[in-house]
Amino acid sequence: MSEPAFDYFVVFAEMRTGSNFLETNLNAFDGLACHGEAFNPHFIGYPDSADILGVTQSLREADPARLIQEIRAQPGVLGGFRYFHDHDPRVLDQMLEDPRCAKIVLTRNPLDSYVSWKIAQETGQWKLTNVKRRKEAKAQFDAAQFAAHVETLQAFQMTLLNRLQALGQTAFYVAYEDLQSVVVMNGLARWLGVPQQLEALDESLKRQNPAPVLDKVANPEEMQAALAGLDRFNLTRTPNFEPRRGPAVPGYVAGAVTPLLYLPLKGGPEAEVEQWMAGLDRVAPDGLIRGLNQKQLRQWKRGNKGFRSFTVLRHPAARAHAVFCRRILNAGEGSYRQIRNTLRRQFGLAVPEAGPGEGYTRAQHREAFATFLEFVRASLAGQTSVRLDAEWASQSQALEGFAGAGVPDLLIRETEMADDLPALARKLGRMEPGPVPAALPEQPFALDEIYDAGLEALIASVYQRDYLAFGFGPWRAD
Repeated sequence: MSEPAFDYFVVFAEMRTGSNFLETNLNAFDGLACHGEAFNPHFIGYPDSADILGVTQSLREADPARLIQEIRAQPGVLGGFRYFHDHDPRVLDQMLEDPRCAKIVLTRNPLDSYVSWKIAQETGQWKLTNVKRRKEAKAQFDAAQFAAHVETLQAFQMTLLNRLQALGQTAFYVAYEDLQSVVVMNGLARWLGVPQQLEALDESLKRQNPAPVLDKVANPEEMQAALAGLDRFNLTRTPNFEPRRGPAVPGYVAGAVTPLLYLPLKGGPEAEVEQWMAGLDRVAPDGLIRGLNQKQLRQWKRGNKGFRSFTVLRHPAARAHAVFCRRILNAGEGSYRQIRNTLRRQFGLAVPEAGPGEGYTRAQHREAFATFLEFVRASLAGQTSVRLDAEWASQSQALEGFAGAGVPDLLIRETEMADDLPALARKLGRMEPGPVPAALPEQPFALDEIYDAGLEALIASVYQRDYLAFGFGPWRAD
């Protein structure tokens, strides 16, 4: 006989998704035992329960892993429980990272679950076993509350999906409508390793509000108007095909004396910021603290109470042009030679093999920059085999990556850093900070020499995520 695939199970659900009904039918199988909301912070299992398998709420609070151990150690049955997004977060990683924990994901139309929740709040009736005792009420639809409800549910569902993908695991998905199917329930039992099959579903729990959703709401016109404004199909969402980025901690730069932590956005004014930081502490730029790993970063933070972290945001037009000039146009030190050669060969990038010389014109420069931007568009969309380099990846994606190690507490725009960086230094006790060095103009042509409305439109289409995220308008040369 083969070894069972799972040691215990968890039902990821939310209020008013049918989780009580699912639990009742799981418990109808001789080999399964579901113990309610085992990690609800306000009770253990059920509102009137004192313990689960001898573990009281106080014992669970002190050692949540102990309750999982007791559930998985039950003799003769596969034990499990229901878990909602606001339950004890201390056990979430333990469950997700354990391949011996079977994951069942129960979902329901968020409008139906919201209306059901509002009615249950009105009536105080959260379960129905006798139709004659059914209480009636209508929900008052609140647009802002519903939007928050949907956002919360979607965020938790995406967390589950992404974590399981990264861990190479899969879950058994059950929709609210599937709960009425004995075939699906029997399939779930087989997936859990229980051979028993049910002839019929448990009928002790009744559906509380079987009417159409419009009939269950006191203000249906207001609800319809609010829902009409929701972008159900994400028509206005800017597509994002960039791979998720990590925090890139080794690239962080910390002050030698001043407790400043710089999280560079590649393609930005890194050299100018680092030169300013070095001058603040009267050291050479290579005297700043670099190459930290995650552990060393945490140690630095603990040893520098009151530190400030920041990054500098550059307009996508200025950033793309600076990267183009430094990494692609010039063939010398610091250029991406292999990528440059590939762009010349595959994308028709019209730049001289040895770099721009005396005959290289402004018109050629504009055309070459536009070609580079078309390559970046393809790169961001995952349509080229050339790596998506951090220098031209979107700044919004990089900022999301920083979250893995802690987001910067100050986001400074390059156009304002001459004032904002010295002001930040003064807050940390450096009352006479030096000026921020000005960026050297790109060679052989500066952006303002080729910039026009057509180029702006191209840049805005390539970096639409950054324009939308940070409110950028058209770039203007000083």
